[in-house]
Amino acid sequence: MIDPTNQEEADQVLNAVFTPIDHTSVVDSIVSQIETLILNGILRDGGRLPSERDLAEQMGVSRPKVREALKLLEENDLILARHGEGTFVAPLVGSAMSPALIALYARHQDAFNSYLEFRIEQESFAANLAATRATKADKEILTRVMEDLEAAHLADDSQASQDADIRFHSAIIDASHNSLLVHTMSSIYALTRQNLFYNRSFLRSIDGTGQQLLAQHREIFEAIKAGNPERAATAARDHIEFVQRSYVEEQSRAQRDQVASQRLALL
Repeated sequence: MIDPTNQEEADQVLNAVFTPIDHTSVVDSIVSQIETLILNGILRDGGRLPSERDLAEQMGVSRPKVREALKLLEENDLILARHGEGTFVAPLVGSAMSPALIALYARHQDAFNSYLEFRIEQESFAANLAATRATKADKEILTRVMEDLEAAHLADDSQASQDADIRFHSAIIDASHNSLLVHTMSSIYALTRQNLFYNRSFLRSIDGTGQQLLAQHREIFEAIKAGNPERAATAARDHIEFVQRSYVEEQSRAQRDQVASQRLALL
């Protein structure tokens, strides 16, 4: 997964994702390769493509052919050319919700339950697929993110934990190799990054130390690494259902505290 916010890292990674063209129709082959990278979530919204010269060198084709292919991609609204800046993947997924609906959800926290219900089904399905389809590279990505989760936990770094948590679940979605899941959940995780449906302090308070959450993530990771789809799906479901139950219990506790405080005020 390429992070468009880290351009140096993105440029280095992109050097390895484009391959020489050996098809009959050079322009169509260039278009097809870039479309496939977008479809598979390797190139994501806002990500910058290499220059024409670099693309031509990596694919083993002429710059005019690259220019023609990029023009077709732009006409199909898949990329955007910004004068003086470069060529970027167009905003394809967009916002999962309008600003007005986001504000409405923020005012009605019961929506968090709907969010978790959705994630239970999608991430259980994704974990099942990932355990079957994950490549050696997918497992290496998951290993590195799992290490980041553990390091953040040991350091008691809330922000790093949140970032690693989202990257962990995103890596599982990527490892499912289901393009619809990749793009759909990318939009959902964008909301999570905005803290609309995420409160790390609450999650850490579920078990006092966050140890159970870490153990749940490791169970999902180990199941995928072992190639056990049933175990992976169950672990993913159990993890989010645990968060869901804990959230409901916390809401009930908060309501009891409010009622008791009101009674106390009347004494």
